[in-house]
Amino acid sequence: MGNLKAHLALLTVNVIYALSYAYSKHVLADFIPPFAFILIRVLGATMLFWLLISVSKLEKIDRKDWVTLFLCGLFGVAANQLMFFEGLANTFSINASVIMVATPLIVLILSRLFLGEKMVLQKVIGVGIGMTGAVLLIVSRMGAIGGFSGYGDLMILLNASSYGVYLVIVKPLMKKYNPITVIRWAFTFGLIMVLPFGLSQWSQINWEMGFPQYWRITFIVLATTFLTYLLTVYSLGKVSPTLVSAYIYIQPILATLIAVINKEEELEPFVVVYGMMIFLGVFLVSIPINKTIGNQNLRKGAV
Repeated sequence: MGNLKAHLALLTVNVIYALSYAYSKHVLADFIPPFAFILIRVLGATMLFWLLISVSKLEKIDRKDWVTLFLCGLFGVAANQLMFFEGLANTFSINASVIMVATPLIVLILSRLFLGEKMVLQKVIGVGIGMTGAVLLIVSRMGAIGGFSGYGDLMILLNASSYGVYLVIVKPLMKKYNPITVIRWAFTFGLIMVLPFGLSQWSQINWEMGFPQYWRITFIVLATTFLTYLLTVYSLGKVSPTLVSAYIYIQPILATLIAVINKEEELEPFVVVYGMMIFLGVFLVSIPINKTIGNQNLRKGAV
């Protein structure tokens, strides 16, 4: 039951991400520069996490874990968001979409190096199939890749790597502390690091926005930042970092379905094929290793 809740949480996270791209793009394009926008997101989410003090009281943190929490704020909040928006401003959106699907592969490798997670063939194949389906779907929807754009592509790759590091280093903390405690301190440290970048662009914000813009900002703070990070750390307490990252493959198929529902696109056969590849990849990654090994041993015993 716990794993089912984790899967539902991860599905919710990626539905929110799929819905929020247009919101973020519209607000960024006309009213708020990127670093100031990040500061609003992180500041709003941090305040909300501290308001949950009545639900999750302050826990005593072991001295050695403060360093890990600081690194969670660095890789999972500050570097992750700053490098993504910096990269997006200096590369093609198609490049960013393709590079981001490398995250599960990065997490798979880091989990093997730092958590001792077994790199079984089943997971490697699952990551490979899911990545292939996601890349093919993105490229088929958006046309040929715009081209290599050095600095911007590098920022997106570093962003993907940064988030991968975060998913791996935050996992052990979930065994010791409440998820709200972990994410509260990660965002607090992240806010401190984001603050100078955001303040440098704060004066450029155009506050003469209408209700639709303020609604979009509210949605991005409440749903795209606060709720998604909370659900992600909750899921990490139930499943592996590799599975959490593998759900990124679902975002392109969700974006496509949203476009079909809005009658912006038609449901083409290749979408179904690539979508099946994505879900097969996530399924292979999600199968518990011990269950797979146990079944293999059972079959051997039967022989």
